[in-house]
Amino acid sequence: MNEPADIPANSSLPPADWITRWQRIARRIRVPLGFLTAGLYLFELLRHAPRPAAVAWSLLLVLPGLWLRAYAAGYVKKNRELTQTGPYARTRNPLYLGSMLMAAGFAVALLSWPVALVLAILFAVIYIPVIASEERFLRATFPEFTDYCRRVPRLIPRLTPSNPSGNEDARGAFALSLYLKHREYNAAIGAALLYLCLLLVRPLTQRLLHW
Repeated sequence: MNEPADIPANSSLPPADWITRWQRIARRIRVPLGFLTAGLYLFELLRHAPRPAAVAWSLLLVLPGLWLRAYAAGYVKKNRELTQTGPYARTRNPLYLGSMLMAAGFAVALLSWPVALVLAILFAVIYIPVIASEERFLRATFPEFTDYCRRVPRLIPRLTPSNPSGNEDARGAFALSLYLKHREYNAAIGAALLYLCLLLVRPLTQRLLHW
């Protein structure tokens, strides 16, 4: 999605409804839910050692997720224009799709059904109302959004990019400045730290317990 950082207070949106109310709730609970998920992940990591093969297989999801988020961050101009180029020509929510791929990858790395279930619930609770709210904002802000929705799927990418103008030159270009502005490199740093945890937390904990 062309995710707005914050929906402006003076935007012409309908009165508060379930989307608005649930988005407010989601904003309040997503940080506690994130800590809960991290705690469960650490508990599962300490409970059983990750298998090297599972960690290796997880890269098939985590790396594409990182790439997709980085690629999308170099195109999106939040609140300024409706981005329809780059990955946004295939899916309306490349950033969220990238996050889902990464989360699925780390669940695979640990081979933990509890972690996978909590992550699925977390994404459903947080992202469904957020996407619905953002779509309403974009529809009210950009007249071309309705046509964009008809051409580009909400989440699962289409095989070929959609070109609204029929002009092959209207594809846009990746901008490193946008990638840096959105600080998308933090996702790569976070992923690297998680893999370090997968490799080092259990051995270090066992060594400390035997001191």
